[in-house]
Amino acid sequence: MQQGSFVSPLLSGVCCECRSEEHEGSHPGGVRTTSMHPGGHGGEPCPAAHTCETCGGAEQEHRLKVLFQILDVNGDGGICVNDLTIGLKKLGVHRTEHELKKIVKAGDKDLDGQLDFEEFVHYLRDHEKKLRLVFKSLDKKNDGHIDSQEIMQSLRDLGVHISEQQAEKILKSMDKNGTMTIDWSEWRDYHLLHPADNIPEIILYWKHSTIFDVGESLMVPDEFTAEEKDTGMWWRHLVAGGGAGAVSRTCTAPLDRLKVLMQVHASRCNTMCITGGFSQMIREGGVRSLWRGNGINVLKIAPESAIKFMAYEQIKRIIGSNQERLGILERLVAGSLAGAIAQSSIYPMEVLKTRLALGRTGQYTGIAGCFKHILQKEGLGAFYKGYVPNMLGIIPYAGIDLAVYETLKNSWLQRFATDSADPGVFVLLACGTMSSTCGQLASYPLALVRTRMQAQAASLDGGPQMTMSGLFRHIVRTEGATGLYRGLAPNFMKVIPAVSISYVVYENLKATLGVQSR
Repeated sequence: MQQGSFVSPLLSGVCCECRSEEHEGSHPGGVRTTSMHPGGHGGEPCPAAHTCETCGGAEQEHRLKVLFQILDVNGDGGICVNDLTIGLKKLGVHRTEHELKKIVKAGDKDLDGQLDFEEFVHYLRDHEKKLRLVFKSLDKKNDGHIDSQEIMQSLRDLGVHISEQQAEKILKSMDKNGTMTIDWSEWRDYHLLHPADNIPEIILYWKHSTIFDVGESLMVPDEFTAEEKDTGMWWRHLVAGGGAGAVSRTCTAPLDRLKVLMQVHASRCNTMCITGGFSQMIREGGVRSLWRGNGINVLKIAPESAIKFMAYEQIKRIIGSNQERLGILERLVAGSLAGAIAQSSIYPMEVLKTRLALGRTGQYTGIAGCFKHILQKEGLGAFYKGYVPNMLGIIPYAGIDLAVYETLKNSWLQRFATDSADPGVFVLLACGTMSSTCGQLASYPLALVRTRMQAQAASLDGGPQMTMSGLFRHIVRTEGATGLYRGLAPNFMKVIPAVSISYVVYENLKATLGVQSR
């Protein structure tokens, strides 16, 4: 990128005073202007090193200083939100207070509530790099121009559907020369002092599978913007998500163990209520027994997240060719396949978790002891008990979670997204909770059958091992359809605290890891 390319024609008509006097009358309004874009609008590019003939200073530096002086309304050497409001109006640029606060926050490195000249220049340079990434992602044809079809396609890739008229309306707001396309200079000039990189902002703000951990890792992985990948922020998001999941699972582990006990042991003859289940666990093994099986449940977060992310990115490349982002259906396919690969890799840990949760006090010496016991008594095949219903459960869980979340997201974006794509904490938590709850409800019978199959080999009494279909028939015949939903109450009870805890921890870990919240 040429160094001189980041200056916006917001500066048109704003050159150094000595130069404008010398060329008075060459432009309406009495000020000479020079095109600042390489190859732009009929003018020669202005070299970054070009100096003012009268005072000898770099012309680019002059233009920046003049813009800074215009925006620094009170002349105190710093630009605050109030300065931006008044200064931009002088230049015919209108931004909301919310947008102006974001500009100041993004560039304010010393946290004094305003931008000095150095911070202002750094903000413009940094912001243009981001705008360049967005422009390239929107320019599907790689012809240097964005048309209405490309805007529609980019939004469709994110699950947001708009009409051609709406796309043209977006286009007209940026199109200066009436060609009904936007070139790089038009895109940059419109957005340079605008904080929202609108398209990727939806990705930035609407992550949920990285943030929310409800104990089941079957969600379709989140998308990351080109900027996040280029700057290495993606792995920080994953580490923050993993840490949040560990804390969340530990806090809700007693409810998770109760769910497993109810799935395996509860029946019409042996009813188990929530308070009774907790009392039984504490009587049998003390308060510590409430967390039995939590260690392996936390340990499997890191390998599962890493494998799923890598698999998802590879599958995206295969099915999405050169597209940076996939459509909803493609995301579902890629996410489900990535989930299947990750689950296949760590599935023995799932079996260990179930066995430890169901184990009596002193039955196993720990994770290693449980592993040795199963291997010696039952062989390697025992580590894949319940594998088929587990794989089948990925599709309804991931599909419904994604469909509900995208529906809620689109509904909010269409009705309430005026200044920003940021939904706020409450909306994000509500949408994530509702979508994951619906996903769990749809796949719960398969999850119950999986857990019972994992537990089957724990009681080797010489009886035949039930198959998946045999277990389904047995449960429906002996307990009715409601038998497929044993343990649903503690499972749902943990959703809201799990989502809330994982979000709070995720935000704090993000700050610790240096991930900037937009």
